[in-house]
Amino acid sequence: MLHIKEIAAKLGLSESDIELYGDYKAKVKLDVYKRVENNPDSKLILMTAITPTPAGEGKSTTTVGLGQALNRLGKKCTVALREPSLGPCFGIKGGAAGGGYSQVVPMEDINLHFTGDIHAIGTAHNLLAAALDNHLKQGNELGIDPTQITWKRVVDMNDRALRNIVIGLGGKAHGVPRQDGFMITVASEIMAILCLASDLMDLKERMGNIVIGYTYEGRPVRAKELQVHGAMAALMKDAIKPNLVQTLENTPAFIHGGPFANIAHGCNSIMATKLAMKLSDYVITEAGFGADLGAEKFFNIKCRFAGLKPDCAVIVATARALKMHGGVPKNNLTEENLEALAKGIENLDKHIENVQKFKVPVVVAINRFPTDTEAELEFIREHCEKLGVPVALSEVWAKGGEGGIELAETVLKVLETTPAEFEPLYDVNLPIKEKIETIAKEIYGADGVIFTKNCEKQIEKLTEHGFDKMPICMAKTQNSISDDPTLLGRPRNFKITVREIYVSAGAGFLVALTGDVMTMPGLPKRPAAVDIDVDAEGRITGLF
Repeated sequence: MLHIKEIAAKLGLSESDIELYGDYKAKVKLDVYKRVENNPDSKLILMTAITPTPAGEGKSTTTVGLGQALNRLGKKCTVALREPSLGPCFGIKGGAAGGGYSQVVPMEDINLHFTGDIHAIGTAHNLLAAALDNHLKQGNELGIDPTQITWKRVVDMNDRALRNIVIGLGGKAHGVPRQDGFMITVASEIMAILCLASDLMDLKERMGNIVIGYTYEGRPVRAKELQVHGAMAALMKDAIKPNLVQTLENTPAFIHGGPFANIAHGCNSIMATKLAMKLSDYVITEAGFGADLGAEKFFNIKCRFAGLKPDCAVIVATARALKMHGGVPKNNLTEENLEALAKGIENLDKHIENVQKFKVPVVVAINRFPTDTEAELEFIREHCEKLGVPVALSEVWAKGGEGGIELAETVLKVLETTPAEFEPLYDVNLPIKEKIETIAKEIYGADGVIFTKNCEKQIEKLTEHGFDKMPICMAKTQNSISDDPTLLGRPRNFKITVREIYVSAGAGFLVALTGDVMTMPGLPKRPAAVDIDVDAEGRITGLF
């Protein structure tokens, strides 16, 4: 690793432009963007993927590897990624810093406490929760209905026992008893706000606009009515600054913000992306899970709010995952199976179609695994070529930037020859149901949408309160393009059921819940934490 001052210098930043967090991490001061905002924008490349499986896809790894490869080709490239959530690092998912020779470093720091952003988000969120319950205890002047409070508490740990709790027990001195619950911190609306805010004052205003619940008369109550949004913003004054680190090959990397993609919008912060675009010629950013989730929200939410116009999208696919989508059990994925590959590749087809609906050029990256056969790799390559979609083999896990040269050259050719004509999928001024139906039919391939009676009432209420002119953030399983996690490949002849919808007024979108999406993950039978340890010198092992 180079000292972070040297990485900043690659971007034209001086030591006075950054705040050091040790030798290898830094935050970029907020006034830097004002100085460079008239610089031309870089080319913006989105990294997305097929529907994830336990077989692995390698989106973050490919993002890092492509960035390293572009720099090897003499291009000035920066990557912009999300911060990992602490809870999943000790659970089943692991970290999110790439892998092999295409990692962001220091990996242990990034996957654990990093620069404290997520802790700040949790503290600001829980300050609002504490102020809310104190308001009830002190006489409830606003007339908030305790049964209609929507603001839960958060902790950055997988802990299913906290999903549904009762608080305020122990007598009058200890508050008003009511049902409550915890979410994992990255599911907090404040995380979404951090990633969509344009500056500190915008962040404060957005936090003041958070709807925390409803009065007995049904009026929405906002956080600013409790008068603590200024204090919340004070807690976030450092968290809002983009974090700068590096890859194993010293490519600059901004890692800032990390909302869940199956609940929130799954993209890193607008501030980090826009700053990177002013300091580089090429920026690669990623969006969580498959293109039906992260990419759809990147295009319809992040790009809409930030005024971004992506130039290209790369869809990561693996032969292993496509075979799994074709019905092969995880234990048999090392065996060549072209028949299953031919069936499972429909999943890739659908994701290609989804990105093309936004009028953005597509490149397919085949992330090579050691057990892939030449016949399998050639099958995917020929299939993409028949569709007229550029395709390249990626070996960045094993070879770093060198293993991404073919992919980098393919992306550069697309950027030079195929201009993007990006546009969002729907008009935000359409009725709520119409926007949801557009996403369900166009992106998921559903025949239609079933709205529960409860959801119908919520839509009426949201429309009545003027919340209907917002983008939709679909909360859906990541394991299927449909809302049924067991349906792999390219599901057909199904309908999406929307059981609930609520407003994230600070973030500026409506969240539509399909299926049984958990905002608080649990730990598996054998958590990853069992294998994590530290020695007397402070060296951490078992974290991945």
